[in-house]
Amino acid sequence: MQTPRDVVDCLLRKKPADRVGLHDSPWADTLRKWVTQGYPANEKGAPVGAADHFGFDMVGAGGWFNWQPISGPAEVVDETDDWIIRRNGAGGALKYWKNKSGTPEHIDFRMTSREVWERDYRPHVVGSARERVKGAIEGVKNAIEQRREQGLWSFFGNQFIWENMRASMGDICLYESLLLDPDWVHDYCRVYTDLYKECLSILIEEGGKPDGVWLYEDLGYKEKTFCSLDIYTELIFPYYAEVVELLHSHDLPVVLHTCGFTEPLLDLIVETGFDGLHPMEVKAGNRPLWIAENYGDKLCLIGGLDERILETGDRDLIRREVSELIEGMKARGASYVYASDHSISTNVDYEDFRFALDVYREHMMY
Repeated sequence: MQTPRDVVDCLLRKKPADRVGLHDSPWADTLRKWVTQGYPANEKGAPVGAADHFGFDMVGAGGWFNWQPISGPAEVVDETDDWIIRRNGAGGALKYWKNKSGTPEHIDFRMTSREVWERDYRPHVVGSARERVKGAIEGVKNAIEQRREQGLWSFFGNQFIWENMRASMGDICLYESLLLDPDWVHDYCRVYTDLYKECLSILIEEGGKPDGVWLYEDLGYKEKTFCSLDIYTELIFPYYAEVVELLHSHDLPVVLHTCGFTEPLLDLIVETGFDGLHPMEVKAGNRPLWIAENYGDKLCLIGGLDERILETGDRDLIRREVSELIEGMKARGASYVYASDHSISTNVDYEDFRFALDVYREHMMY
């Protein structure tokens, strides 16, 4: 019987695996809700880690570092009992809920032109890799050792250039610049790609080599991508390809996380060299079994269960959808890791999530 680490490694390298893998990501406030429904907590009352409790095969081992040009605490712009507005080190003011999960609201941005980028922010990024990762090396080393002892597949994770640009320039300035000042976009991506390649190299060489790496980039929304395939091909994916090539040189598979509609980008994702794709968001218009039919031999597919199915609490529906998804993946010869098509919200009850995992285990063997 393969260990969880062996299972995921085989799936990502398109080798025979004993079973379908397992992964997911309940929100922090979902775990807090579940504690009231019987989910275990530690001595301080905080929820225990979901990966350990549920037996997920893929677990994070660090790899995050501060990408923002100017380091230090974020400036608090405004605050109430329910939310807080912080201005990040790239000049972006974002509004966050305090007591629940959710994507931040964009308020305003200071990086509004190439001149501002070159004057106020670019100099803080160039040559800063060592300073950004020096505090993470020991934690990475310990996390990899712990997960390896447990037989789990550990990964570094970080967002990359697309999400960084959105949090630096804001959507309007970014989309205008893609058309009106592509040289600025190229320069931003060049500077940050160099930074990430150096940071990842230091972490791998001095902290330790994980089993793989995830890049988190949301490239679409409902039934559309944020920009055209041509723009992604020319301005964005060449920089992904550089990072993938670097990680492959260390024999590390790379997973691309992208929420939203992904299907128009699949050929480009494969050509770029990504080994896995997450999460195939159904509510955005993706068809996981269609993706498996056409790309299941090229990508390890992770996710694809419409999270809204779990929110219904309908056990018959949950059983049918989970079993049909897993059996459909297997029938199409896909390398597959079962998970939801996004993350697990507070609308899902603990016992319903556990029930879905019981169904997964009934169908997990290849």
